[in-house]
Amino acid sequence: MATSALTGFSMMSLLSLGYLTWDMMSPNQVENEPDQTFVDRSPVPQPPHILFIMTDDQGFNDIGYHSSDIRTPVLDKLAADGVKLENYYIQPICTPSRSQLITGRYQIHTGLQHSIIRPRQPNCLPFDQVTLPQRLQELGYSTHMVGKWHLGFYKKECLPTRRGFDTYFGSLTGSVNYYTYDSCDGPGMCGFDLHEGESVAWGQSGKYSTHLYTQRVRKILATHDPQSQPLFIFLSFQAVHTPLQSPREYIYPYRGLENVARRKYAAMVSAVDEAVRNITYALRKYGYYQNSVIIFSTDNGGQPLSGGSNWPLRGRKGTYWEGGVRGLGFVHSPLLRKKKRVSKALVHITDWYPTLVGLAGGNESLTEGVDGYDVWEAISEGKESPRLEILHNIDPLYNHARSGSLQKGYGIWNTAVQASIRAGDWKLLTGDPGYGDWTPPQMLPGFPGGWWNLERHTEPRKSVWLFNISGDPYERYDLSEQRPDVVKELLARLVYYNRTAVPVRYPSEDQRADPHLNGGAWGPWVGDEEEDSWDSVYQKKNKNWKTKLKLSKSRSFFRRLNTRIMSNRI
Repeated sequence: MATSALTGFSMMSLLSLGYLTWDMMSPNQVENEPDQTFVDRSPVPQPPHILFIMTDDQGFNDIGYHSSDIRTPVLDKLAADGVKLENYYIQPICTPSRSQLITGRYQIHTGLQHSIIRPRQPNCLPFDQVTLPQRLQELGYSTHMVGKWHLGFYKKECLPTRRGFDTYFGSLTGSVNYYTYDSCDGPGMCGFDLHEGESVAWGQSGKYSTHLYTQRVRKILATHDPQSQPLFIFLSFQAVHTPLQSPREYIYPYRGLENVARRKYAAMVSAVDEAVRNITYALRKYGYYQNSVIIFSTDNGGQPLSGGSNWPLRGRKGTYWEGGVRGLGFVHSPLLRKKKRVSKALVHITDWYPTLVGLAGGNESLTEGVDGYDVWEAISEGKESPRLEILHNIDPLYNHARSGSLQKGYGIWNTAVQASIRAGDWKLLTGDPGYGDWTPPQMLPGFPGGWWNLERHTEPRKSVWLFNISGDPYERYDLSEQRPDVVKELLARLVYYNRTAVPVRYPSEDQRADPHLNGGAWGPWVGDEEEDSWDSVYQKKNKNWKTKLKLSKSRSFFRRLNTRIMSNRI
């Protein structure tokens, strides 16, 4: 087991921390390509063009280079020729990951600590946050977003085009049909969700979203002059989130997979792999590639109940086990100093904000106050990461663990509260982290439901776990009893971070959001002139952890709903 980097730390010293084969091209996907000759045009411009690709719900074991049963030759080749990030962390669900990428801040500093932004909630990224695309605009970039937003849309001021993107094409909610773009937030609460800028894109329905988004990115690349202005594209694929849908030609190669959900899921990953192949082809064809940085990232762990796999990591989407928060990630770029390697540098999704601002030529004043670090030298040159710890989250609204208490937290922290932090080699979890199973790849149809629970609840109910995550990445050996000194240190770090937390923003649903009241489509329903009345349910100044949260019936309903979503259904 690895020696802890924190073993010699005193409480005060810890508190002081600032802490391919290329033959997969589909004729349906690439239109009118004359040949395979890549043209490099012109002197290399500065700063670099940036393409950030995010997939939705792709698990740690859902890529070829992790010995998966899913074939991803393009992604494997890009990663092999670049830098694989094998100590890279994201969030366990959609909205938090996207918010941290766009703001560079932990959820406790944006009020998005709890769950996701639901379609009918009057909620979005706080307006006082300067976003990553806004900073890049200031530095002369042309900024574009294609794909899934999921950061709120109740006002026009929340929309991507008002938060730093020159253009936007995609869906605003968290889950839509890949062909019809219908999105539902409960029985009978459905609407169309595909948008061009700030208008509804009715005419685009019927086209598979992975193909549609790829075509849009290629159009942006074809019509922009790479020599005149640097380009930033955030491609946020809907895939491979449910519903499990893909064209038949992608399913056929996986006909040998007996598990139907896994077969459909694998097909969707293959469609993404082909999409990335066609986009990188366009980068070369139109003269961007030699001065480009391509970043690939998942937004959270995979959901085994829907075909995903995080094996051999523990847990799944919606949990704070490694399977929920350790992400797939790599960087591919001709600008990397040391290529073709695996990086163990500690990297968090908030780090992309200062890293990309730095690559764009911005100085430190543009990233003052963010929680991320500029990790470019760690990625490009193999230097040590400036990051020493990660606050995975503190969620005061998630169901409190019945076995937790302030006493079990040594009088430092109420262990009933869901929280998780990593410092050095150590990772601490308190409260209810979500189902902590190890789910092997599912190969058989009709897998008995009871088998999913084989390794659950095999120990007395707990509210504190401690792992040496470097020596035990699969979280099989809880050391909380053997190392109470480290537990106390990390509990103190949670207290430190919690003092900086802003109130949770999780408002009740607004009936005015019903798509039937808005022409049949999801979109803004509150006027920009209407004042916000954030109904906070957690105040950071309340130091009495035993005080019960006073929630209205509607808030209680949504908390129960999100408990189910976090543990099972997202």
